[in-house]
Amino acid sequence: FEMGRPAALCKMGSKRVRPVRCRGGNMKYRALRIDAGNFAWGSENCAKKVRILDVVYNATSNELVRTKTLTKNSIVQIDAQPYKQWYLKKYGVDLGKKG
Repeated sequence: FEMGRPAALCKMGSKRVRPVRCRGGNMKYRALRIDAGNFAWGSENCAKKVRILDVVYNATSNELVRTKTLTKNSIVQIDAQPYKQWYLKKYGVDLGKKG
């Protein structure tokens, strides 16, 4: 109640996280800038922490794409290398090679 705060509008960049005091003296951590995240490859049941390369699409506004703002519904491009290494180790197939 009466603790509404402006949106953080998390951007891409080196990690910058600020603590925010909440009800009961508890702390929440608000990301202002972030460069990596935990992403899942659903069909393979594999989740890895990977770098975020770019914001590709946001249904809310093209301005959020232009400013590289990360929101809940953003479509982002990520670095696939950790998934390729995992796939090679598990199946013995090198992804991304032609021929």
